Amino acid sequence: MALASIPFAVSLRISKLKNRLYSVFPGVIVSMIVATTAQFLADHYSTPVMLLALLLGMAVSFLGEEGKTVAGISFTSKTLLRVGVALLGVRISADLIIGLGPQLIALVVVGVLATIAFGLGVARFFGHGWRFGLLTASAVAICGASAAMAISAILPKDDRSEQRLIFTVLGVTVLSTMAMVAYPVVVNTLDIGETGGGVFLGGTIHDVAQVVGAGFSISEATGDTATLVKLIRVALLAPVVLVASVIIRSFAQPPEDGKKPPLLPTFVVFFLGLATLNSLHLIPAQVAIFLSEASRWLLLTAIAAVGMKTNLKHVLAVGGPAIALLFTETLFIASFVLIGIAALP
Repeated sequence: MALASIPFAVSLRISKLKNRLYSVFPGVIVSMIVATTAQFLADHYSTPVMLLALLLGMAVSFLGEEGKTVAGISFTSKTLLRVGVALLGVRISADLIIGLGPQLIALVVVGVLATIAFGLGVARFFGHGWRFGLLTASAVAICGASAAMAISAILPKDDRSEQRLIFTVLGVTVLSTMAMVAYPVVVNTLDIGETGGGVFLGGTIHDVAQVVGAGFSISEATGDTATLVKLIRVALLAPVVLVASVIIRSFAQPPEDGKKPPLLPTFVVFFLGLATLNSLHLIPAQVAIFLSEASRWLLLTAIAAVGMKTNLKHVLAVGGPAIALLFTETLFIASFVLIGIAALP
């Protein structure tokens, strides 16, 4: 009797899986189309692809409100987002980090932690609570949109969670683009050298793509250093999420549904696992390249889906103080890294 029930149980699971796939398929495909369109426009008009994906998604936000695409768009903005963040771990290796030297590593790590502490401390002066402070400061300190989405996944949810996330993604992307243009001018004006310039650009610009663009616009050496420093900031995503999860579970009031965020989300475990395997040189180079590119496309598709779930009117309602908070945090990390570079022998 028990043996006879096994095929039935398997059949039932397969049936449920098929129904789930059918329900999310239209929304996933639509998200992929928006992401591909954004990539095409970015390639031809030199515009940040993440920003384009977000804006294009917002332009067709009605798809995320009703119809057959709603379930798939929600699945993409949450599940595929986490997969994309997890695959970021393949970009990290201990060899790259150690090669920068202890002093510069310390400067980058302290800069990230100081910026998060600063954001949490000043958020209330801009009329916002700790959730928005942690979300914006982490995005500024670590890796822009990717960090914002990872931190958002562990925060207790309320009716303004998606509004805060969208605003943060949009804000850090715009600021990162502005920094990509302005910061190379700062590097040349202050004459801090190729290494110092790379540390400044990699330690302050929010998104990886803009770091690469700014660094290599100065020189190849500056670009290499900037990319390496940026990857160290990306590597801090997992420990920051872990520590934040522990603190949130211990001290924050539980959300309305009573469910606490996980201690260590599954996507962070995979992030750490891939980073470890890559550090041990157990991932072939071609596989690492493939997974890195897959991560980029998954995050791009997730951003498009997040845009489709967004009501622009609600995002703009966040207001001027939120913009001022993001700008202040950006100014803080830029000043901190510049002072640190000047202080180093």
